[in-house]
Amino acid sequence: MDATLVLADDHPIVLDGLEQLFRLEAGLEVVARCRDGEETLQAVRSLAPDVLVLDVRMPGGDGLAVLHTLEEEGLPTRVVLLTAGLEDEQLLEAIRAGARGVVLKDMAPQLLVEAVRTVLGGGQWLEKGLGGRALTRLLQRERGLAEAARHLTPRELEIVRMVASGLRNRAIAARLYITEGTVKVHLHNIYEKLGVDGRVELTLYAQEKGLV
Repeated sequence: MDATLVLADDHPIVLDGLEQLFRLEAGLEVVARCRDGEETLQAVRSLAPDVLVLDVRMPGGDGLAVLHTLEEEGLPTRVVLLTAGLEDEQLLEAIRAGARGVVLKDMAPQLLVEAVRTVLGGGQWLEKGLGGRALTRLLQRERGLAEAARHLTPRELEIVRMVASGLRNRAIAARLYITEGTVKVHLHNIYEKLGVDGRVELTLYAQEKGLV
């Protein structure tokens, strides 16, 4: 059975090119073409395609807005974003909202096909030209913060960052308007919660989790 695709772009010429590209591919079937956000949402709701190839900039709800709506409604369609370029924060927002692939418009068309097939296979596709390292750091930081927050209070997390940045207890106490003794108590609790032995291991933990 062919995998089904919905294509969404506000430029008819681009839509024509995308449709021709995928119609030449075995095992892929284009079931709808959409030119704005609302039309795209209606198509995904009614057709439940396997993959939505989605332009980021469209009228009637841009690609990120469509992504957020799909996530809120719990629709299972996998999304591959097609874009001329995204800032790191926009890229992170797209990944948070469930985008499984991001492809630059100026890349070779065959890469889009590869991205769709990768996503269909359960993988993720991110173009290197989109600042993959920066995104990796942002995602690592988010995961690290979430993990640390499960164990530490906000004040303890603040102290972890200060220790990892090289501050000694006296400097930490001065910045937080607390005593050195209180800093030591916090550090003892932090070491216990994270299972680390001293400042060096704590610094390595913070670096590994992207907290600094």
